[in-house]
Amino acid sequence: MEIFHKPVFLRESVEYLNIDAGKIVVDCTVGEGGHSEEILRKIGPGGFLIGIDLDAKALDKSSVRLKEIGSNFILIEGNFRDILVIVKPIISKVDAVLADLGLSSLQLMDGERGFSFMKEGPLDMRMCPLCTRFSAYDVVNSFKESEISEILFYYGEEPLSRKIAKRIIEIRTKTPIRTTIQLAEIVQSIFPRRYYKTNPATRTFQALRIFVNDELENLKRFLAQVPEILNFGGRVAIISYHSLEDRLVKNAFKNDEELNRVNKKVIVPSYEEVQSNRRARSAKLRVAERI
Repeated sequence: MEIFHKPVFLRESVEYLNIDAGKIVVDCTVGEGGHSEEILRKIGPGGFLIGIDLDAKALDKSSVRLKEIGSNFILIEGNFRDILVIVKPIISKVDAVLADLGLSSLQLMDGERGFSFMKEGPLDMRMCPLCTRFSAYDVVNSFKESEISEILFYYGEEPLSRKIAKRIIEIRTKTPIRTTIQLAEIVQSIFPRRYYKTNPATRTFQALRIFVNDELENLKRFLAQVPEILNFGGRVAIISYHSLEDRLVKNAFKNDEELNRVNKKVIVPSYEEVQSNRRARSAKLRVAERI
């Protein structure tokens, strides 16, 4: 089985969550099973793993991968924002919870999903087509200029959001913006070539994906429920990839009276990890313990 995704903070996640034999663990964003594979090895046959993911294709791949290690796991298609609804019927409390908020390589490399400006495909970006009100295509082709600008500025922290939104409106009056490459080229046309080292469409695509999938609200709901699902002394680890997510996690861990921050200073990837896995470069890890 071909595996695309290299998990970020693999060693750190397992160590900070105190995962060892017999533990009951929830991986809220299983993806292709990179973290779950290591967790299943650590907990041994006496432990149990509950895996959650919105992406059915990813769960199919991770199921095959995990079965090579053991059978003491269950994979559930769902949104981690509903962690209590998903986990409570199985078990009342768990020892550790992990959430990796990034896209998997499988999702990015599938052009038909429309997540990447590097792959030609329909402008979609929905994690779960049946779970969202609209796609990125709907936003780009039907929202008002002011609404598009606000989305790009707030969710993508894009300083040129107004110019990009204006150009989008100009283009779509002539022809619909249907593909990822079309949108990427529109954004790139706003920036002088010498202006950027990374693709200037990065923030726009990030903003649309977060908005379309309601990712920040999902994270807020998840953070509010985590203490209730953890045993005393149990830990939650969250890997985030941009400042909006990290700020929510930081404030939740700091202000929740039922949680104690394990690492008051955010954990960032080592130089070696960034060199071997470029997607780790913006990752941040925060860990808290139920008290």
